[in-house]
Amino acid sequence: MKTARRRGGVEDGAPRGMSPDIPEGAARLAEILGATVRSTRFGEHLGLRRWFSDAIGDEPPGGELDAAALRLLAPGAPEEVANPSQWLFLDTETTGLAGGTGTYPFLVGIAWWDAGGLEVEQFFMREHSEEHSLLVALAERMAERRVLVTFNGKSFDWPLLETRFRMTRKIKTPAPRAHLDFLHPSRNLWRLKFGSVRLQDLERQVLGWHRGADVMSELIPAMYFDFLRGGPPEPLVPIFLHNQMDLRGLAGLACRVMTMLGDPESRGQDALELFGVSRICERRGETARAKQLYKQSLAAELPQATGRVARQSLARLAKRENDLTLARELWEAMLGNSREGYDAYEQLAIYFEHRAREPHRAAAIARKALAELRRANRLGTIEPVAYRQAREKFERRLARLERKAGRRTLLDALVEAESPGFEEESNQRAK
Repeated sequence: MKTARRRGGVEDGAPRGMSPDIPEGAARLAEILGATVRSTRFGEHLGLRRWFSDAIGDEPPGGELDAAALRLLAPGAPEEVANPSQWLFLDTETTGLAGGTGTYPFLVGIAWWDAGGLEVEQFFMREHSEEHSLLVALAERMAERRVLVTFNGKSFDWPLLETRFRMTRKIKTPAPRAHLDFLHPSRNLWRLKFGSVRLQDLERQVLGWHRGADVMSELIPAMYFDFLRGGPPEPLVPIFLHNQMDLRGLAGLACRVMTMLGDPESRGQDALELFGVSRICERRGETARAKQLYKQSLAAELPQATGRVARQSLARLAKRENDLTLARELWEAMLGNSREGYDAYEQLAIYFEHRAREPHRAAAIARKALAELRRANRLGTIEPVAYRQAREKFERRLARLERKAGRRTLLDALVEAESPGFEEESNQRAK
């Protein structure tokens, strides 16, 4: 019977990638990082743990998380989400950004709150055959903490890892009880304010933390491939630091988002942040809170374009609750050459036609909208397609209103003709 031979610390017959031997620089890399070789039933991989006592941004939560914030962040989530000790932050460094079966997560970083700080653990494939060992170690950690926390992980990191687990055909894919992706609430809260919602930019703009020197993400795959081909290990050290900073930034950002969603009235730093929480509240069906925050954001002087969107949203909620007085005030304040402005013209026309029963006023509003559209078209401040669609819509509405107004005028004349004294008054006018 043939005995399995070990090459580079991995038994022959184990799953292999494009390079069957561990690169010569792997031992030096472990020495530089202070990492150790970890063994599992599928072989070995490199492991590293570090504990960071200094929190980035808000302090880590000590007890259960704010219920109001969780309702907005993850409505209907299981009870484990409220327990911060169940949160497991995750970030990967991969051989490419396209995903798919040919992309490997060669460095997987996880982190969790512990003893008032953040414990970071990293798993590294010294070559591709160590992927199975890395995935086993990751699965064990995910079984200990069941709430996965990422930044854009629902679109990239976790689908990639699920694919790698399935492709082993031997390791069961972990099933998180919940997955919180903080990219999406971050977009609502800060994209209008800062433009970019890259994690590094949010760390600087929102948390006040500057990373300092950092490796560019697009260079990471090439640096790893160079190591596999026998290149020096030193260029990989910044990748480990980059991954650690991503995890620390994610933990800090998660705390700030939770703080904002739990108490935006006192924690919101400006009108745009209040507006962002308003939109989240509206999407989650918390309309009373959304209305209040829309009003606060408008009172705090939103930028003009965002203010129109806030008024449009607030008017929509007011109309839904039959508060037509407030809705009408908001529509009248929005009129003008903008998408929200033309929506306000339409909503006012609907109001006067169907609620106030004044088709003449509704027709006048439609005419004003058409005049505004023609003016915007002459000035080139509206796209041709948008102009054509809006013009056709208001022309159809105006034609219908004029027909209705004409029928109303005729009906009024008939009623007047049948009323007492009409014939006598007509005779006197004839004389």
